[in-house]
Amino acid sequence: MTTTITLARGDITRQSADAIVNAANSSLLGGGGVDGAIHRRGGPAILEECRALRASRYGGGLPTGQAVATTAGELDARWVIHTVGPVHSATEDRSDQLASCYRESLRVADELGARTVAFPAISTGVYRWPLEDAARIAVAAVRSTDTEVEEVVFVLFDDRAYAAFAAQV
Repeated sequence: MTTTITLARGDITRQSADAIVNAANSSLLGGGGVDGAIHRRGGPAILEECRALRASRYGGGLPTGQAVATTAGELDARWVIHTVGPVHSATEDRSDQLASCYRESLRVADELGARTVAFPAISTGVYRWPLEDAARIAVAAVRSTDTEVEEVVFVLFDDRAYAAFAAQV
């Protein structure tokens, strides 16, 4: 099956999908950017499940490139899939870690039975990944992943991000 890739400009917390991907920090306890917005709009149920994950399987935090799901709380989705993107480095190639965020999120989506998944541009905010390179890695990772997800929507916050992803799709 071929996954359809679409783009949307706007706020990922306003997206309707089976699963919304959170560009989380390893603590899983909320933060800035997309992570903070998802926790704020989704409400306390997301944080409650994240705390339970920290108390059990992820005592040291969620490793970079991995993914785990929680409820979506008050978001218009069934689940939030949390993934930790890498911090960009000018001296070390971490592109496989970034691609892993997308592959692992799709793997978790398949386990859940999600058919529509909304992704942000992972690692392009405070983790400083160059937008054009992040778009190339993200689209290639989704295209090369064997998944039952029918539609991936990249939800881009501004025109610059939208243009970078549009050049890859």
